[in-house]
Amino acid sequence: MSLSEVDWTLIPAPADDGGADHLEGASLPDVSLPATDGKTVALRNLRGWSVIYIYPMTGRPDRDLPDGWDDIPGARGCTPQSCAYRDHVAALNGYGVDHLFGLSTQDSAYQAEAVERLHLPYRLLSDADGAFGDALNLPVLEADGQRLLKRMTMIVKDGEIEKVFYPVFPPDQDVENVIAWLRGNA
Repeated sequence: MSLSEVDWTLIPAPADDGGADHLEGASLPDVSLPATDGKTVALRNLRGWSVIYIYPMTGRPDRDLPDGWDDIPGARGCTPQSCAYRDHVAALNGYGVDHLFGLSTQDSAYQAEAVERLHLPYRLLSDADGAFGDALNLPVLEADGQRLLKRMTMIVKDGEIEKVFYPVFPPDQDVENVIAWLRGNA
């Protein structure tokens, strides 16, 4: 079994705690986020369809994951989720997605390692200061004293949140749910 393949029956599934119920129909905040290409992105100002998948954190081969990571419902699966999006970029573009981003609270230098190692053809955005998550009141989890965002995916049109997938489980199937929604709505 490769790093991106996980037996999801062994991982605790997250429950819907209502933490994203307020997001559909909301406008994205006027917050610019640093990206792994060194630029900043103001998601609110992007025109067309955007997909933003939010994840707690990617692991790195040179660092340990927080203690008990696999036991936190919804924590495990950031690499499989990112790889699934990587593998479906053409399909997303075919359904009109103009912008695809992953977003976490890790800084851009930390995220850049994942972009390179996983060969991601899209940028990751850093909400290390929490401004984006706080402005939208996104649900969080704590691990080893770190405040991390819970996994969710937002489909956005012209700065307005059209659809939210929350909780997302299993993470590697998230992109397939997004494509199915776009097929009927974009």
